Amino acid sequence: FAVLVVGIVSVGCGGAAARPPAPALAHWTAYVQLAGPIDVVGPRRDGTMVVAANGRLWLLSRAGAIKAFAPAYHSNPGLEAYVALPAVGHHGCSFGADTVYAISFGKPRGVVAVGANGGVRPFATIAAPGLIDGIAFDDTGRFGYRLLVVTTRGKRATVDAVDCRGGVTAITNTAHRVEGGMVVAPATFGRFAGDLIAPDELGGGVWAVTPGGRDLLVAGSNLPHGPDTGVESEAFLPRGRYDALLADRLTPGNPHPGDNVLLRVTSAALSAAGARAGDLLVATEGGAKTNAIACAATGCSVRHVADGPPIAHPEGHIAIVR
Repeated sequence: FAVLVVGIVSVGCGGAAARPPAPALAHWTAYVQLAGPIDVVGPRRDGTMVVAANGRLWLLSRAGAIKAFAPAYHSNPGLEAYVALPAVGHHGCSFGADTVYAISFGKPRGVVAVGANGGVRPFATIAAPGLIDGIAFDDTGRFGYRLLVVTTRGKRATVDAVDCRGGVTAITNTAHRVEGGMVVAPATFGRFAGDLIAPDELGGGVWAVTPGGRDLLVAGSNLPHGPDTGVESEAFLPRGRYDALLADRLTPGNPHPGDNVLLRVTSAALSAAGARAGDLLVATEGGAKTNAIACAATGCSVRHVADGPPIAHPEGHIAIVR
């Protein structure tokens, strides 16, 4: 597989530049096995990660141990009830330390909150028609440090911003169709700083939605795309040492049937492949093919940095563990 993606066009970004070839690709490998993982986020203040799997929530320790969490929480195991967790020290109105926010397809149709002690309560109702398929916290501040929820219908998506009291404000209902483990860009991400960055698995593009409701193409991924194939999962890379984690769900009958594991790749391997702090890491739902996207004021560059097992079926966010 080529280690360099060249000639990517970025709408509003001034065009994408090519980086020199990377010496070697990194590889996602199996880390922890569990049934039906669809998302992993965190860390909490104690360093544990929160995993959504098989309709339940679990805590993952730094040592890789899994234990049940929030027995009152339950979602349909067949649906993608992605989760979000405010960063430790999240600014703005408090969403509650270590409180997990999960997409809800029942009552309310919107978001439920799961407290640090495991208690579950309705949080926000999302009225936009379509499928709720994205959730992310604004830890940069351009959306007022609110929770962002994306609902897709046909070729368009609605982005709602939810405050800490559950109040919902529409940002746009005409964004490009996106879904999956989306994130808000840090202040270092060029002209897209502070925007919601979201993948389109069908078309293969990575899109930005601004606080004013505009949507712009950040870059094309130049990776395989289509249903259950294209770009799905994202994270921004920090400085220093870390592991990146990715949920790989067993999906029988799919071209990428999955492994029922959490996949892991180290910062050392990503760095050796050319990924840098501040890059957006984006992985495909089919095979965890992974690019690093860097954006500055003058443009964006895209580099292929990692692959997963060919049968991998990633879902949700990429989580960063230190």
